[in-house]
Amino acid sequence: MTPFRSLALLAALLLPGGHSLAAEPRPMADIHIHYKWNQKDTTPARTAADILAKHHIELAVVIGTPPALALELAQLAPQRIIPIWSPYRDSGEWSRWAFDKEVPQRAREALAGGRYHGIGELHLIGGFTPDWDTPVIRTLLELGAEFEVPVMLHTEFSRNDYLLGLCQAHPQTRILWAHAGAILEPAAVDAVLAACPNVWAELSARDPWRYVRHPITAADGALLPEWEALIRRYPDRFMVGSDPVWPVEQLDGWDRDDTGWEEYGRFIDFHRGWIGRLDPALGQKLRLDNARRLFDMHSTGDD
Repeated sequence: MTPFRSLALLAALLLPGGHSLAAEPRPMADIHIHYKWNQKDTTPARTAADILAKHHIELAVVIGTPPALALELAQLAPQRIIPIWSPYRDSGEWSRWAFDKEVPQRAREALAGGRYHGIGELHLIGGFTPDWDTPVIRTLLELGAEFEVPVMLHTEFSRNDYLLGLCQAHPQTRILWAHAGAILEPAAVDAVLAACPNVWAELSARDPWRYVRHPITAADGALLPEWEALIRRYPDRFMVGSDPVWPVEQLDGWDRDDTGWEEYGRFIDFHRGWIGRLDPALGQKLRLDNARRLFDMHSTGDD
């Protein structure tokens, strides 16, 4: 190649200001974001909204603790942020919500107001959770179907039985399965997706820093073969998210703020990395299109 042609090619690949087109991240959905009472001091709402824009997040599903914080963030970027309603008003309700008889009425009022577009994240964890067919849990799933909004569930059991029973009993409810079962292996996730067409799975926190004993990628950042095979089996039902909570071993500690938003780039770039190794059509589904469909959204611009 002649020097002239080399310079011409370089000029064609550069935007004004010298930024490479090849380096520009593609628009992405982040399906699992927290904005909590103990994050506001280190990351004010405007800063959080700017972080999402910086990382080219076109669709951001935000869970507030208390729930009004999701609305505060959405006011700053209404075209980008989808607030969903959470029953958690303080740091301890993740383990108590399923026993609170007032939760269903609070949820109905919140959804009826039209400002929330989903329910979650609902923690269903061994040792803290009653049977799924109890009034509070059952009613929230029914409300999801009634208002036609997704319900985000965080199940954490050594087996998939709990979610299998729940999703088969509520086939009209769109269930967004946080962390794809958290500690479950691909075969267990596969069984749920095969039995319940109403379940979508997301892979937030399945990174090298959180669910470290249950990785989805190898040391080089590529998907493990069994995870790639599973995603290819259900290409329209997987999504990714950042779940900006940190440090994870000190959840809502009284003596320090949650600095998860300061780790945002690290968390979301992990998913950009392995998605970038897939063929473009599949990558586009995982990165954005599946989330748009789940929340009944259409494209807002070029991808």
